[in-house]
Amino acid sequence: MPVHHGSCHCGAVQFDVEMELDGLATCNCSICGRSGAIMAFVPKERFRFTQGEDRLTDYQFGKKRIHHTFCSVCGVRPAGSGSGEGGAEWAMVTVRCLDGVDVHTLTISKQYDGKSW
Repeated sequence: MPVHHGSCHCGAVQFDVEMELDGLATCNCSICGRSGAIMAFVPKERFRFTQGEDRLTDYQFGKKRIHHTFCSVCGVRPAGSGSGEGGAEWAMVTVRCLDGVDVHTLTISKQYDGKSW
């Protein structure tokens, strides 16, 4: 499985993630809709911050089930986290933050209705 490198806009926060570029999703909740996020969800053990985790600010809203983290320097939201049924932890990667990925060539296969949660 390929390893992708990503970062926020200013580079203060950087990460590596092991994943294929499939199963991508968008969401219409108030934060994803405004940020234009294209997301991929991976098991937490396939994601790691390589720099700047201490530069992240955590934002939660609604039911507070998801950690929407963003860079405290530039404000970009490179990744988030949460847990699913049974307590399995996952990382949410903002695909637009991956180096060398042309999002216009990707297929979005899931559209979450976050407004209804």
